[in-house]
Amino acid sequence: MTGLGTIINSAAILAGGAVGHFAGKFFREEQQEALTVTCGISVLFIAIAGAMQGMLSIDGKELVSGKSMLVVLCLAIGTIIGELVGIERGFERFGEWLKHKTGNSGDKGFVNAFVTASLTVCIGAMAIVGAIQDGISGDYSTLAVKSVLDFIIIAVMTSSMGKGSVFAAIPIFFFEGAITLLARLVAPVMTETATAYLSLVGSVLIFCVGVNLVWGKKVRVANTLPAVVLAVIAAYLPWSF
Repeated sequence: MTGLGTIINSAAILAGGAVGHFAGKFFREEQQEALTVTCGISVLFIAIAGAMQGMLSIDGKELVSGKSMLVVLCLAIGTIIGELVGIERGFERFGEWLKHKTGNSGDKGFVNAFVTASLTVCIGAMAIVGAIQDGISGDYSTLAVKSVLDFIIIAVMTSSMGKGSVFAAIPIFFFEGAITLLARLVAPVMTETATAYLSLVGSVLIFCVGVNLVWGKKVRVANTLPAVVLAVIAAYLPWSF
């Protein structure tokens, strides 16, 4: 069944949110804060692993790094575009709308939880590649693996940050669903190099999410999202990074 992967992933986020919501009631405020920091540290290391996989390679007997310019250019230009467009404000306005429509007007952390959780589960190669596989061949295995990871992440985020995290199921449903429907158009674009570049830059953005979880909101991560698109475009440029 085409699209099953998106349904599974969305359901996993809802289930993780339900578990986290009930589990969070057993934690005091300081324990929830500690859990948020722990979640942030975990996200940081996941991001570092993904970024290093893209930047490090073995040349003979030496470990060498590369693609630094790719990261710098994509982030710099992508952030300029995102700031001008105001992507973060769009996320926040949608979060505010959700907060009122779902009867959570008194939850001060709702919008931050929604934006943070949405960015964490949406950014990355697994969402795009998995949705393409699902759309072309009905293979939802990649999204099924991602669903397990998202279940755990959202459960922890919901228990520490609040109910806003569970509503990340909405953007992931539309994001992966759209890619699944357009898979035959997207697939030729996502070459091996394009996927590798996307994964690298996406990992850096996930690192920024971790920074915000550990040290408070320091980076407007949503405004850096154009960097992911630029990473794919960079794969088609005539020079190597």
